[in-house]
Amino acid sequence: MADQHETATPVQELSYEQAREELMGIVSRLESGASSLEQSLSLWERGEALAQRCEEWLDGARKRLDAAKERRAEAE
Repeated sequence: MADQHETATPVQELSYEQAREELMGIVSRLESGASSLEQSLSLWERGEALAQRCEEWLDGARKRLDAAKERRAEAE
């Protein structure tokens, strides 16, 4: 049986919401303890990549907010 992550959307193409939803599913699967060691490692690796993607989205959003605040302050 092929690993579902082999055909999954590349992490860099996911929106924040998509990455977060998939990450929450992975956490649930890992917490259930029902996966084999190999599956767990694969899930962990995908989860790490998804967490990084979420962080990138949040960092980008934070920069946009900071820039908007700066423009507003300059306009006042």
